[in-house]
This record gives sequence, C-alpha cells and structure tokens, in this order.
Amino acid sequence: MLKDVENHLSPRTAAFFDLDKTVIAKSSTLTFSKSFYQGGLINRRAVLRTAYSQFVFLAGGADHEQMERMRKYLSALCRGWNVQQVREIVAETLHDLIDPIIYDEAATLIEEHHTSGRDVVIVSTSGAEVVEPIGELLGADRVVATRMMVGDDGCFTGEVEYYAYGPTKAEAIRELAASEGYDLARCYAYSDSVTDIPMLEAVGHPHAVNPGRALRREALAREWPILDFHRPVRLKQRFPAFSVPPRPALVAAAAIGAAAATAGLVWYASRRRSTVA
Repeated sequence: MLKDVENHLSPRTAAFFDLDKTVIAKSSTLTFSKSFYQGGLINRRAVLRTAYSQFVFLAGGADHEQMERMRKYLSALCRGWNVQQVREIVAETLHDLIDPIIYDEAATLIEEHHTSGRDVVIVSTSGAEVVEPIGELLGADRVVATRMMVGDDGCFTGEVEYYAYGPTKAEAIRELAASEGYDLARCYAYSDSVTDIPMLEAVGHPHAVNPGRALRREALAREWPILDFHRPVRLKQRFPAFSVPPRPALVAAAAIGAAAATAGLVWYASRRRSTVA
C-alpha cells in the first residue's frame, strides 16, 4: 500500500506512468490495427516493408538506433494521411478497445496515488490525441505524448513536432516538476521498457512493471521494485458508476505506432492464409 495522504503543506508530488504494457495490456496503437487496415490507411506494399520493424518492436528487442530508423520510416509512411479520417476511426472504437485491456493493478495504483494526494501523469511515446482520451478514461491529471505535425490541408506532414521517447520523457517530467511544483525526490514512476530508464531515474521511487530482460537486469542491480501486472479488467466492472463519455470531438491516431502495428497484423494474416492454402 502507498503511504498515507501527504501533508498539503509539503511540495506537490506525482506518479508518472508509461502507457503501453504498463497501464494497458497491449500497444495502444496495435489495438487499433485492424480498424486502420480496414480504413485503407496502409497498403500491402507498406505492410510488407514494415512487418520486420513491427516484429522487433513487439518482441521488445528494439534498441535506440532501431527505434530511430523505425520512427523515420513510419513518419514518412503516414505523410498525407487525412487526420479527420484517422480521428473518426479511433473515436468509433476507442472505448470498446481500450476499456477491456486496462490492468486492474494499474487502475488500483492510480486510485491509491490520487487518494494519497498525488497527481497522475501518463507519459507515452504514442500520439497525444490517442493518449489523451485514454488518460481521461483513467482519470489522469496530465498527459505527455508524441505530437505529429498537421498541414493546412488537414493531413499529416510526416514530421514529428515532439517525440516523447527516452531522455525526452525525463526532460518533460522535469519541466512539469518545475511548472507544477512537484518534488521529484518524492515522486513515483512506472514503466516496462529499458528505454524509459531516464524517466525512472528522474524520480525518487522508480518501479519496473512487467520488465523486459534489460530493464529487469537494471532494476535488480539498482534495487528498484519490480511489479507484475497481469489482470486486465474493464473499468465498468471496477467502478459500477463509470460510464463511457460521449464520443470525443478531437481524437487522432498515434500515426507512427499504428502503421507498424497494422503491418504486423496484416503480414501475419497473409502468411497464415498462404500456409492454409
């Protein structure tokens, strides 16, 4: 259990959560992959080119250099996607797809941090317009996420305005601490990825959640707590009074991850059909 409610005269504190595989059981972008493919946002040629990158990403084996190559390729891939079309696809499926895959353990931690007087901040590499409504579902106070640039024609330009990844997450946390008055030495952070070590190092109470091999090794060496989240649960089941809010007016996709996620799904499906035939 977390500590008792903090003294209101003390500096403010927060709990920073990575999203994918930390708060929800899947990649937030992979969850929408079938809908994006059916919406025609990615073709078969792009699927085949992206399949390997998606495999590496899902396997948790991508290092910084591989992630950078993937980011550049996928940024170019999403160039010209109509943002309104992407918003509509995500908005239609957001609550049905995300609600069932939220970890019960993560939802409990979020509750406990709020009860203890701490803000809850979601810090994710996925696109802001996907992460923000998910954060709203979770009751998060703030969101830090990747932002894609949109041109005057309403389409993605292929450029990344802000990439919430690695050291950038830690920088965002320190900026929030300065603006909101958080005492980072008394703050908490949770992540499954070794690339989030800078974020974990930025706070006084880091936690590795469902860590991959590299992060587990680091957590053991640094004596960081290791948490096992494995019970996805619908928020409606946890909170009987919970109701799904109206369809958001502004919900756009995390274009980078969605393209890779779609690639993996369709590539796998095509291979399976070939095998059966």
